[in-house]
Amino acid sequence: MKCIKCLFLCIIFTMLSSCNGQVEKINGVSFVAAPDKVNQSHIEPVVKVNANYAAVMPFGFVKNLEHPDIIHNTERQWFGETRAGAKQYIEELRKKSIKIMIKPQIWVWRGEFTGLIKMKTEEDWKTLEDSYTRFIIEYTELAEEVNAEILCIGTELELFVKHRPEYWSGLIKEIKTIYKGKLTYAANWDEFKRTPFWNQLDYIGVDAYFPVSEEQTPTYQKCIEGWKAHKLAIKSLSDKHNKPALFTEYGYRSVDYAGKEPWVSDHTMTNVNLEAQVNTTKALYETFWKEEWFAGGFIWKWFIKYDEVGGKDNPMFTPQNKPVEEIIRTYYKSEE
Repeated sequence: MKCIKCLFLCIIFTMLSSCNGQVEKINGVSFVAAPDKVNQSHIEPVVKVNANYAAVMPFGFVKNLEHPDIIHNTERQWFGETRAGAKQYIEELRKKSIKIMIKPQIWVWRGEFTGLIKMKTEEDWKTLEDSYTRFIIEYTELAEEVNAEILCIGTELELFVKHRPEYWSGLIKEIKTIYKGKLTYAANWDEFKRTPFWNQLDYIGVDAYFPVSEEQTPTYQKCIEGWKAHKLAIKSLSDKHNKPALFTEYGYRSVDYAGKEPWVSDHTMTNVNLEAQVNTTKALYETFWKEEWFAGGFIWKWFIKYDEVGGKDNPMFTPQNKPVEEIIRTYYKSEE
């Protein structure tokens, strides 16, 4: 009788601990697509930073913001940007028990912002919809094939979503007939409050490049203060839809004014500031990682050739071989 009672209490505890989404945080890296296959030497640094998830990111390409055709899964792409490449990356990551979010992305020629993709005619909208469906279903089928834990159905496509909401609702229904895992969408930091289909997904996905400080070297405390209003807005939406929030991307560059416009990847910003990257990143973890309604996130970005990237002279996002890597390792460390 005592054993039955203990078993019952364990079941109740498990149910209660999982009712708000996550028992274990998603401690993820955005695993950058590369020209080459990966092997375990590329995976080991992911393990060493205590990550338990990786976002695998195949790509489709469009010529400009008004072009409706998405080119994807071709021999002209880098290996990691294709279906075969994504599958090979996943197989290697799985060997180290790394869980997977498949996150297909679109690149507009010359790097124009995907949120501004907008067609001029109904005919072009229909062509874009058909093209996007082929693109995303390609990776929906892969997600089901490899049992990916999460599928991200799109990244920063605000005007596409705004002008074609019925298409997106229908697309999600179609995806669910194929893939049985968890779904999210990566809304830009200034888009997520207007995304209309959160009730159809499992996570409220946010690319979390929120401005938190205008200081040249943002202090930890200023960043904590800078997060307060943003945190309230994210939690409010999480409560409204009863869905956990997930940072589908987050991170800061190691430059001056890292917290002012964190989304900027302008190569003219070259004044390296490692302290700015540390302070902004630590404040983000302290603001969110202990919250039950917050699922976790994927640091932007993690390159496969660890020894050749990042470092103390690098002004870009990657945390690799920089002081901030130890901050990530500490917060990603299991509490078991």
